[in-house]
Amino acid sequence: MKRVAALGGEPPLSNGFNQCVSMNLTQRLPLSIAIVVCLLGSCSSPRATRKDTQPPSAASSAARDSRIVKESKKFTHKHPGQSGAQLLPRGDQSLDARLALASMASRTLDAQYYIWHGDSSGARMVKALLQAADRGVRVRVLLDDIGVSASDQNLLALAAHHNVEVRLFNPVSLRSAQMLGFLFNFSRANRRMHNKAFIADDEAVILGGRNIGNEYFDADKSVNFADLDVLAVGPVVAEVSSQFDQYWNSPYAVDIMDLSGNKQQSLTSAQRQALDARIGSSSATSPPSASPILSGFSAAKLQLRPCKAWALYDAPDKVDTAPDDKATHLAPQLWSTVEATTKHLFIVSPYFVPGEDGVAMLAGLRKRGVRVTILTNALASTDVPMVHAGYKKYRKPLLEAGVELYELKPTAGSAVAASKKRHPGGSSSASLHAKTFSFDDRKVFIGSMNLDPRSIKLNTEIGIMVESRELASSLTRPLLRNLDSTAYRLVLENGNPVWIANEQGKMVRFEKEPGTSAWQRFKVNALGLLPIEGQL
Repeated sequence: MKRVAALGGEPPLSNGFNQCVSMNLTQRLPLSIAIVVCLLGSCSSPRATRKDTQPPSAASSAARDSRIVKESKKFTHKHPGQSGAQLLPRGDQSLDARLALASMASRTLDAQYYIWHGDSSGARMVKALLQAADRGVRVRVLLDDIGVSASDQNLLALAAHHNVEVRLFNPVSLRSAQMLGFLFNFSRANRRMHNKAFIADDEAVILGGRNIGNEYFDADKSVNFADLDVLAVGPVVAEVSSQFDQYWNSPYAVDIMDLSGNKQQSLTSAQRQALDARIGSSSATSPPSASPILSGFSAAKLQLRPCKAWALYDAPDKVDTAPDDKATHLAPQLWSTVEATTKHLFIVSPYFVPGEDGVAMLAGLRKRGVRVTILTNALASTDVPMVHAGYKKYRKPLLEAGVELYELKPTAGSAVAASKKRHPGGSSSASLHAKTFSFDDRKVFIGSMNLDPRSIKLNTEIGIMVESRELASSLTRPLLRNLDSTAYRLVLENGNPVWIANEQGKMVRFEKEPGTSAWQRFKVNALGLLPIEGQL
C-alpha cells in the first residue's frame, strides 16, 4: 500500500481516495487471498474498534428554507404519503445529480460507498463535499476500508475540515501494511460493506449500483459500466437515512482520526489547489454534461413518479455473524417478493452465481408458469472472469428449466442506460454493473446486491423496492425490447449451450463463448475447478 507523504510532500488529496485497488481486485479478491491464508496458518490481528472519543450522530432535518426541502415538498404535498422516484440510467446524469444535491445541501450530506476512485469524477465529488462543508454543511463519509483502500493521509486530510467526518467500515488494524492486515485476519476482513448511497439534507437520496469513479459515469476511455441509480424523495429517504445511521454508529465504523496516530489539524491551501489541478487536468476525459439536473433540483424537471417505496438492507452486524445466519440478511426480504411473482421475473445481475438453491427457486417459478428472464455478463464483457467461472456451470440447468438467459455483448454500449452517447475519446467496451429485479412489471428493486454468494451471505448490501407500474414498465420494456441486439441469447442444442446474436440484422450462431480466445476460455475452465463458489 502506497503511503503518500504527509503535508510537507505530495498533497494527499491530489490522488483523491482510491490509491491502488480497483473493483475487480477488491470485490473478488478472496480467491487468491484464501490460498495464501491457508499457508499462513492461524495468524490473526485484532479488530480495529471504535473509541470513546467517537460520538454517535444521526440524520438531521434540513432547514425549512433548504432548496432541496422546498423542491421535495412540491412533490410530497401533491402526493401525500408517497415517495417520488426517478431512474438515473445515464452515467453523466447520475454524477450531475450527486453534484447538484451537494451544491444545494444546507444541513447534511451523507455518503456511503464501497469504492471511490481518485480520477476526475472522484475528485469532483470530493471538491463538492468540501465546498458544502465550507458553507457549514455537516458531511459524513462512510467508506469500506478494503474496497476504497485509500491512503490514510488522504482521508485524514479530508477529515481535517471541521465540518467533515470520515469513518471506515470494518477496518484492518494494521494500517502500515493494509493487505497484510487483511491476510492475517481474513475471516473477518473478508466481510465488506458493499452499500452505495448519497443522502442530501435527509430529503433526497441517490442509491443504486454505482460507486464513485469515471467508469461508473460514462467517463472512461477503455470501459464503462452499464449501471443504474434511482433518485428518490419522500418517506423512503428517512428509511435510507436510518440505515446510514445504523452503519455509522455501529462498532464496525471507525473514525479515521482514531485509526491513525498522525492527525492533520486543517486542510491546506496546497491540497485544495492540487485537487483543483487534478480536476482541470482530467476535464478533457470527462463527457460534457447533458443533464438538466445540475441546473437546479426541480421536481418538475425531474419528472418524479409517485410510488410506494421502501428500503431493504442488511444489518451492519452481518459482517460479524455466520454467513448462513439469515437474521441479518436482506435476501429473505427480497425472496418473499420473488415468491409472490405470478407473471414475469426479470433479473439484471452482472455477477450471477445462483447456486443449486437459486436454480431450484427459479425452476419452481417456471413450473408455476412464471416467465423468468436473466441478463448477466458474457465472458467477453465481464470484468471478473472468476465469477463467470462460478456462473457458467449453471447455464445448462437454467436453460433446461425454461429460464430465458441473456449475456451482455461487450459492444452493447450502456445497455441498461439505453444511451447512444459514447466517450468523446472513442468507443469504449461495456460491462454490466446494474443490479435490478422487476416483478410482474409492477415492482422494481434497485440497489447494490448481486445474485451471488458474496452479496447474499458475506457483504452488506442495500436497495430500494419501488412499487409503480409506470416506473417498472419504463425500465423493463426498453430493456426487453433491445435484448436481442444488446445481448447474446442462449439456447440448448444437443444438451450444450449455444449463443445466438443479432449482428446488424443477421442472426449469428456461436458454439463457443463469443468474442473470447481459447486462452480466456481455458482460464475460466481452470478457475471453475477450484472450490471457491462460496467466495464469489
